[in-house]
Amino acid sequence: MGDLDIRPAIAEDVPAVVAMLADDPLGAQRESPDDLDPYLAAFERLTTDPNQHLVVAVRDGRVVGTLQLTIVPGLSRRGATRSIIEGVRIHGDERGSGLGTQLIEWAIDESRRQDCSLVQLTSDKTRTDAHRFYERLGFTASHTGFKLQL
Repeated sequence: MGDLDIRPAIAEDVPAVVAMLADDPLGAQRESPDDLDPYLAAFERLTTDPNQHLVVAVRDGRVVGTLQLTIVPGLSRRGATRSIIEGVRIHGDERGSGLGTQLIEWAIDESRRQDCSLVQLTSDKTRTDAHRFYERLGFTASHTGFKLQL
């Protein structure tokens, strides 16, 4: 496998990112790669917010992974800043290659660089393989999450 570059996403990466988001049973229900307009609008919002970091992993000129890192300043924990990892996806051809680990390590390193004291993420209850992956990287299932669909 060729060299890997983890870099900020650009608008031209959006179709590949959306394809990865849609490439699993949960994503297939939520995503619509046939209509990129809402994704491109969201991408524009992300690029104007300095606390949002949408990155892609590129190997041999091809987008093979992605994640979004959000930096959240706060008052709790003595005014701590935390980061949230979202939308972690690895192209099917790259799963099991260590790319997921590299992306999460990038997010942790960037969180440190941004003076975060905590990195958090959520994972759907059905993604048991992902849960084992995050636990191997040192994350603990310390909270119960809740969502309200609007």
